[in-house]
Amino acid sequence: MISAQWVTMRPSEINFREKVLSVTFGMLSDKSLKAHMGQSMSESKKKGKGVIFDINGFRASILSWYWQKGRDLPWRVKGGAPADPYAVWLSEIIMQQTTIPMGTPYFLKFISLWPTLADLADAPLDAILKHWAGLGYYARARNLHACARHVMAHHGGRFPETLEGLKALPGIGPYTASAIHAICHQKPATVVDGNVERVMSRIFAVSDPLPKSKKILIQYAEKLSVGRTDHPGDYAQGMMDLGAMICTPRLPKCGLCPVSGHCLARAQNIAEQLPMKSPKIVKPKKQGYVYWIKNKHGQILYETRPPKGLFGGMAGLPTSEWVSESDSMTHPDILKGQKIIVHPGRHVRHVFTHFELTLIPCEITWKGLVPSHLKSVDRQNVAELGLATLFQKVTKVMK
Repeated sequence: MISAQWVTMRPSEINFREKVLSVTFGMLSDKSLKAHMGQSMSESKKKGKGVIFDINGFRASILSWYWQKGRDLPWRVKGGAPADPYAVWLSEIIMQQTTIPMGTPYFLKFISLWPTLADLADAPLDAILKHWAGLGYYARARNLHACARHVMAHHGGRFPETLEGLKALPGIGPYTASAIHAICHQKPATVVDGNVERVMSRIFAVSDPLPKSKKILIQYAEKLSVGRTDHPGDYAQGMMDLGAMICTPRLPKCGLCPVSGHCLARAQNIAEQLPMKSPKIVKPKKQGYVYWIKNKHGQILYETRPPKGLFGGMAGLPTSEWVSESDSMTHPDILKGQKIIVHPGRHVRHVFTHFELTLIPCEITWKGLVPSHLKSVDRQNVAELGLATLFQKVTKVMK
């Protein structure tokens, strides 16, 4: 457990030095570090003692480790050379809600289909949504297309070289803008993703729980990056790799860490307990029907979902309204007169960001004129529709 005496140090309470001093974390053993800081952080605060942090040494260690041990990824260029902005932007958007192993095949697929920003901008949105299927958060795919078209139309096919200009693009927030700014333009920027948050929380032993501590973690990261021109892109990627490969959520490999001598959490033996997290909020649960409809030829009927909302603009299987577990489910009026075979034993569950959904499949062989909004596809070609993962689950239980 974290000691009750342990008090998170704020950035203003640490003496950040850019020159190597006679006393730095990197030169101290755990024992001497504790002696330098006082018996506890709370006592150091009471006595007004500062803690010295060697920025140059920290960054040099990160860069040296990254150049030797960092991941080699298809969109990366190590050694300070600027990377392709299109490749970096594409990779950052794809990886936002997934892992590198999961997202890399999607990146390679997109690059093969649309090798340049102009190619992506000219592609139909339906094709992008189809090949995005399985990644989730489909608004990102729509913003990807909108951003490509915006950059081609308003910036001559070149990504803006200012943070403000990057943030103004569709689908680009502070993190992605900073990543492009540092990695592609080789300009100082504070790049903070979940991996970097974890590293900062341990290096500076921030015991405030996430998400409350996000602001202070960004402040710490800024102290180490603002105004720094020594390989800003490689440093940013090194920090991300450190969190992904060494400073992992569970069982961090402190013995292999290039900056373990700078780490306050390691000195206190609380690294694995950080970052602290607020209790998880229980997600509401919803339920509904999903319809596996065949026409007289045995083809499967599907619809194009409305442009806004979940799976906007994508092909999907028809569903009823999704209601809370306490409400009763009903079939839509359009199905009146149709024979509906309900398969409660084949139900599928899917977890969204803000709720959990259970869908019960219903099988229908359509009688009469098929509604104009429903399209048909041969059963063996359903996979080619690029269905979202939710509907892929349904096709598996209904085949």
